Amino acid sequence: MEVAQRRARLAVRHRLAGAARADDPVEVARDLVALHSTDPSSVHVAAWVRMNDGAADAVERALYEDRSLIRLLGMRRTVFVTSLDVAPVLQAACSRTVAARERRKLLGYLAESGVADDEAGVLSWLAGAEDAALRALTARGEATAAELAGDDPRLSTQIVLSRGKSYEGRQNVASRLLLLLAAEGRVVRGRPRGSWTSHQYRWAPLTDWFPGGLAEWDAEDAEAALAERWLRAFGPATAEDLSWWAGWTKTQTRRALTRLAPVEVELGDGGGTGLLLADDLADTPEPEPWAALLPALDSTPMGWHERGWFLGAHGPRLFDRAGNIGPSVWWNGRIVGGWAQDGAGTIVCRFLEDVGADAEAAVRAEADRLAPLLAGVRLSPRTRGRTWLEDELAAG
Repeated sequence: MEVAQRRARLAVRHRLAGAARADDPVEVARDLVALHSTDPSSVHVAAWVRMNDGAADAVERALYEDRSLIRLLGMRRTVFVTSLDVAPVLQAACSRTVAARERRKLLGYLAESGVADDEAGVLSWLAGAEDAALRALTARGEATAAELAGDDPRLSTQIVLSRGKSYEGRQNVASRLLLLLAAEGRVVRGRPRGSWTSHQYRWAPLTDWFPGGLAEWDAEDAEAALAERWLRAFGPATAEDLSWWAGWTKTQTRRALTRLAPVEVELGDGGGTGLLLADDLADTPEPEPWAALLPALDSTPMGWHERGWFLGAHGPRLFDRAGNIGPSVWWNGRIVGGWAQDGAGTIVCRFLEDVGADAEAAVRAEADRLAPLLAGVRLSPRTRGRTWLEDELAAG
């Protein structure tokens, strides 16, 4: 499969071409499997650029009023927003393993803090703290970690993180416990304090989104189901791409792909061997020329480990040192530059190659389309470093 066909598939399946735009954010999240949400503003911008012109509050309404989207800890221990039909699959295929690791870590912190004399006592103490947190959260309906810490003395117990390191820190049990309960599918991040750019979440019982709780999936069935969704959205792609995206071991990846029995295809421009679902071999017609301004940590560029076919040589200017992408400018299926807001909040784009007048005009039109949605809002890096290009654009 040539690169041009991969880019055509990306344009349509990721809702980036003009004719492929969605009418609501749930369609966007479902078609991309999940929207990257480590930076909460990324979810909103990622949905807006893929939607037909609509209300600026569409994502907030879906998350907190309609509750047709949910925010949860998933692949690579990263926070994502996904649709309610995908959430149970993601939970069983990824979050369950994350939760087991988080429980072991919390038990270790509690043992170090001396809440009990032996392992059995620490287990009992944690079970009591869990019950206290869930009771308090149910009574309040929604609360911050700090509010819960004031409801029961166990929840305000201090634990030490990274003991002995230069970045050693302290945290109350409530904060760490809520992270664990979220990974286990018992609580959920609700509406944040402040605006939609805030990451200071209130927490709520998961039953507010799923009255009966998340549907139980067998782990291997869920892995196969998640791999199928990912391949339909991101294929053709390699097994290494899937393993990186899902945060799976090679064994998990091989097991899921064996269940699916995908077809191997040679990827153009020396891309190696890619995988496609057996019922997904037809070519996607090339869409009309399109441009897009994607936010930092967008699910499209973060969907593959090998990005050369759409990124080219621009990585050092657009990614931070930890491998997180900043805001990117796209033209017909490839990254051609980056964008940021200047001191006045105006969107400023920088092309990293000569793209021609048509592309420049299309990018300006996309910036004009996004600008009203960002009116009065300043986006800033969260949980990532500034990229070289962001620093240059912000400096004028």
